Amino acid sequence: MGDVLAGIHATWEFESDAVVIRFERGIRTPKLFQALRERRIPHEALASVTLTPGVRGTVVLHAVPRAGADPLMEAAAGQLKDGNDPYRLVLPADRETLAEYYQGELLSALAPRDAERPADGFLVQAPQGPQSFKAYDGKASFDGVSEVAFRWSWSGASSEKWKAGDQTFQARDLCGVVWRSPELFEGYLRLLPRGREQDHAPGGGSGGGMDGGTVLPDHDPAALLFGGGRGPVHQSLPFAAAVLAAIRGGGAGARVPVPVRAATRASDPAGVAERIRHLSELHRAGLVTDEEFSVKKAELLAEL
Repeated sequence: MGDVLAGIHATWEFESDAVVIRFERGIRTPKLFQALRERRIPHEALASVTLTPGVRGTVVLHAVPRAGADPLMEAAAGQLKDGNDPYRLVLPADRETLAEYYQGELLSALAPRDAERPADGFLVQAPQGPQSFKAYDGKASFDGVSEVAFRWSWSGASSEKWKAGDQTFQARDLCGVVWRSPELFEGYLRLLPRGREQDHAPGGGSGGGMDGGTVLPDHDPAALLFGGGRGPVHQSLPFAAAVLAAIRGGGAGARVPVPVRAATRASDPAGVAERIRHLSELHRAGLVTDEEFSVKKAELLAEL
């Protein structure tokens, strides 16, 4: 598509097979968005796209990711507040017609599939490069490829962690990551070593979220506690996503495979006519230039 839709805190660029989300870096922009900077979301990673009324004269265009397609959302496990959801584009209400048009364009680009079916592997790139953050009882670092290290703080770590000593983990020896948001009570980051899954059952699977394990995070050398402003979302969540991607065989620096799209089928003539009608309305309203109208109309006619 190549078109650009600018909203509050982010801009979406519509490519032929993906949406590129670029986040602003202003002081009002959520820190998580500033940390992410830019994300490329292949159409194959999306389950649906919705458009709903927002607050204070806004509308929200929301690209809903498939389960298992994005390591960031997999690690977050539903704990992100709306304001921190990187898949939500907030727009002034007077751009609702334009947002509705792009919603239709995206929906028409999604390959037919069972939207409830989890992705076979991560389709969205995890945050890249070495990462680190300070937690309440120590410091976490990840080399961006395979090694995670915990270094305990003398002022916060429990006696159990001091006795165990500083910890180093290899991604191949882990089966998952549990991230409990620092914005919730008793937040933490916990790595799940292979062979110790029972220590964290029930719910201590290979994704993110709250594991409710039998070993308290305060006593677990494979866990770091949040609190006192340590381990904020914009630092600890990208960290958890990068480690999770490395565990699943797609290290943070690895290239995410571009999905092979099914052979293009002729579009429904009635559907194309409706999209051209909608495009004409945008053109008459001055939301689309003469040149953009001609290019997009030619693209739609080429689908027949």
